[in-house]
Amino acid sequence: MRNVQSENPSNSKTMKTFLIVTTLLASLAASGAAGLLDQLGALASTTNRSALPTAGVAALSQDQMIQGLKEALAKGVQTAVANLGHNDGFLTNLNVKIPMPGKLQSVEKALRAAKQQKLADDFVDTMNHAAESAVPAAASVFSDSIKQMSITDAKNILTGTNNAATAYFRRTTETNLYAKFLPIVKTATDKCGVTAAYKAMMSKVGASSQVTGLLGSTGLVKPEDMDIDAYVTHKAMDGLFTMVAA
Repeated sequence: MRNVQSENPSNSKTMKTFLIVTTLLASLAASGAAGLLDQLGALASTTNRSALPTAGVAALSQDQMIQGLKEALAKGVQTAVANLGHNDGFLTNLNVKIPMPGKLQSVEKALRAAKQQKLADDFVDTMNHAAESAVPAAASVFSDSIKQMSITDAKNILTGTNNAATAYFRRTTETNLYAKFLPIVKTATDKCGVTAAYKAMMSKVGASSQVTGLLGSTGLVKPEDMDIDAYVTHKAMDGLFTMVAA
């Protein structure tokens, strides 16, 4: 995944086990297969606890497995969208907060050195608020992906690597998600004042000899060199995938 902090191996293993157990329980609830509880109890009491995922998956029918996994993933997506799709959902979450674009980091440093940090802060704030406005639209894209999940996909997620579910969503939703996100982000950037904040920041750069002096001749960025909407869209998607994974 792009721009995602490395996962703690122990946490990833715990979350993997949680997903499998959630799938098993969801499958039980859907099928009423009480006998499977006894099988899982016996498996859990064995000394070889690592046998639980493989044996547990084997004990499920294909229909039970895919239904349980779909329910578990749907709840994870709902939680991720709910956590990000509100005011300050991105801005106060350091794992997904959208930073100043790389091309503008020298501008940010110069503004802060010149005690014009509010211009930089306003721009970063508005980008994050635009992403927060766009996230709820992701729910339907992920829902379609979950509905289309095959039995093979479900097996690969449950028996695959710790990031198998995230990889599946990346593969099946990224193109549609970007297409759906971009126009929403464009509307949100206007509504949240991203364009205005960007123009105000860059206007100060051009008008202040102190700022331009701190930047030097190589620090200036032309407005046409920056596609803010695309940047926010990609970062919003990255943040969403990060939270779905977590």
